[in-house]
Amino acid sequence: MKKGSLNRRMTLLVIRDAQQPPKQLQCSTAAVILVPTLVIASISTLVIGLQIRSSHIISQMETNLAVQSLQMEVTVADKDAAIGRLRQEVMELTNQATSIRERLQRVTELEQQMQQFIRKYGNSSSTSSHKSTITPLSWNASDHIGGELIAVHENTALLASQAMDDFQEIEALLDTVERTVPRSIQQANAVQQNLERKQAAQLLQTRRLELTEQGRPSIWPAGSRRMTSSFGYRSDPFTGRSAFHSGVDIAGQSGDPVYAAGAGTVLEAASSGARGKCIIIQHPDGLQSWYMHLSGMQVAPGDRVHKGQTIGLLGSTGRSTGPHLHFQIVKHNQPVDPLLYVQ
Repeated sequence: MKKGSLNRRMTLLVIRDAQQPPKQLQCSTAAVILVPTLVIASISTLVIGLQIRSSHIISQMETNLAVQSLQMEVTVADKDAAIGRLRQEVMELTNQATSIRERLQRVTELEQQMQQFIRKYGNSSSTSSHKSTITPLSWNASDHIGGELIAVHENTALLASQAMDDFQEIEALLDTVERTVPRSIQQANAVQQNLERKQAAQLLQTRRLELTEQGRPSIWPAGSRRMTSSFGYRSDPFTGRSAFHSGVDIAGQSGDPVYAAGAGTVLEAASSGARGKCIIIQHPDGLQSWYMHLSGMQVAPGDRVHKGQTIGLLGSTGRSTGPHLHFQIVKHNQPVDPLLYVQ
């Protein structure tokens, strides 16, 4: 391009509004060419700078993404290891839970033995007064609860550790229960057996005392209480000479009932010359009661009689001067005063 053409002036018309006249701007041809060129160069420089900056930012972002990816891989590896540890702990907890379940079954059997022992020997009235006073939960119990929110997934390892500690405490408790409960049951059974033996001995002793008391000749053997002759030496009614009288004579009407002074076994129920119709009853502690001069006998040898039972009828058989009962007590084959025994 020639230099003269570059120095030529150019007129630019700027029309602002239809009602206003256009404005004329005069500039050289060089200025018209230079300004667009500078604008294009500036835009190109800006675009190139933006491209360089974008490449740098993209490079930084790729670096950050690589670092973050590496961190994520490490985190995932750590989580995999933690999950593996948790799985191992879960397996251990499962095994411990199985063991504890089996031991709880044994403890349940021991509890059943204790309950059987309590049902057999315990007093239901004493246990009924200790009933639980805990109020059972209702369907609207959620209106009365609260506490801090702790997510389970945030404390899995801590919960597993606490569960392990709880299982160890439970196992220690079960060890104590399994060790002490059988011994307690054994001791309780021994105490109960000893108590039963004592109770049986006391019952036997009481029964013996009752039998002794029932068998002890202690009641008056006739309806009449008029004695015509006492125990000891007296003048014989037939010879008039002093003689030993081995019992007491009780006067009465012929046919009056004669009662057993105590419970026992009839040794003899027969007639003899001097005694007439006579009944002999064997009592405990080597005691015997004799009933002589009867008009009738209502028992036979070997019969068991109870205290106060009618065994015969008052009479005057044998060596007798009139209707009466000769009653005597013999202790170890020796006659004793009947008034020491009967009232």
